[in-house]
Amino acid sequence: MFQRACCSRRDHLFLVSVMVFISTLLLSFNSIAQSKVWPDKPVKLIVGFPPGGGSDAVARVIAINLSQMWGQQVIVDNRGGAAGTIAADLVAKSAPDGYTLGLAHVNAMSIIPALGQKMSYNAATDFTPIVLLGITPNILIANVDAPAKNVKDLVAYMKQNPGKVTFGSAGNGSTQHLAFELFMHMAGTQALHIPYKGSGPVLVDLMAGHITYAFETMAAATPHIQSGKVIPLAQTRTKRSAAYPNLPTMDQLGFVGFEATAWYGLMGPANLDPKIVQKINTDVNTILRKPEVQAKMADVGAEDGGGTPAAFSKFIVKDRNQWAKLVKDAKLQVDLN
Repeated sequence: MFQRACCSRRDHLFLVSVMVFISTLLLSFNSIAQSKVWPDKPVKLIVGFPPGGGSDAVARVIAINLSQMWGQQVIVDNRGGAAGTIAADLVAKSAPDGYTLGLAHVNAMSIIPALGQKMSYNAATDFTPIVLLGITPNILIANVDAPAKNVKDLVAYMKQNPGKVTFGSAGNGSTQHLAFELFMHMAGTQALHIPYKGSGPVLVDLMAGHITYAFETMAAATPHIQSGKVIPLAQTRTKRSAAYPNLPTMDQLGFVGFEATAWYGLMGPANLDPKIVQKINTDVNTILRKPEVQAKMADVGAEDGGGTPAAFSKFIVKDRNQWAKLVKDAKLQVDLN
C-alpha cells in the first residue's frame, strides 16, 4: 500500500514537472513570436496595371525605398486588367498579415464602385487604407502627327468627323476612360474609344500612330512629353500642377468644373494589424519627405501625398462620392466588358 502511494506521488510529481516544462516552452515560443519584427520576409506589392504606366512608376519608387528601409525586398507584382479590379480583388482576399499590400488606385477604389458595377469585392469594407501616395492630373495628349494640336481645334475636328477620331485609355472604367467620356459629354462630340490593359500599351500605340489621342496619367505621360514623342494639350485637375505650370487646365479652356484626376495610395486587406498599418504609414511618410523621392514624384506629377490612415480613408470616401455625382449628373453609361 505504501509502495502504491509512493508511486502515485512520484507519478504526480512527474506530471507536474512535465506540465511546468511544457508551460515554460510555450512561454518561450510566445516570447520568440512576439519578439519577431515585421517584416521578416519579402513583402508583395500588387499593382493593377502593367509596367510602363503611372501606377507602376509610383509603386517602384516606394518599393525601392521601403526595401532599403526594412532590409526586406518589396516585390512589385503587376496584375493588369479590368481597370485595376483584378489586383484589388487579390489584395482583398489575401491574408491580413502585411505581406501582401496593394497600390490603391482611383479606378478600383472609387470609379468602378461609383459606376454601380457588380464587383467581387466591397471597396468600402474589404480593405485597410494605409497612406495616400499622391494625386496626379491626367493629361490630354496627342500623337505628334495629330490633325488638331489644341483643345479648341480638336473639338472642331471631332464635330466635323464624328466617331472617327480615336482615343485610347487604360481600360473601360479607368479614370482615363471617364475623362474621355466627360470630355465627349461636355463638348457635345463623338469619338471612338479604344480600351487597353494599362497605360503602357496606350502610350506605345499612341506614339506609333495607331491611335491619335488619349487622356493619360501625368506619371505615365511625362517621360514621353519630355522626349517630344507626344504633345500635351491640357491637364485635368482644376488647379495647374507644379510640374506643368504652363499647361492649361480643361477648366481654364472653357470646360468649367472639369476634373478627372488619378491618385495612388497603399492599402492592405481588411483587419490588417493596426501596428503594421502604423509602421507602414510612418515609414512611407518618412520616405515621402526625402528630397530625392519628392523630386521623382514631382517628375510624374504626383502631389499632396502623405498623412494618416484615417485621413486617407476619408479621402477615398469623398473621392468615391464625387465620382458617383459625376456619373449621375453626366448620365454616363460605361460598359466595363
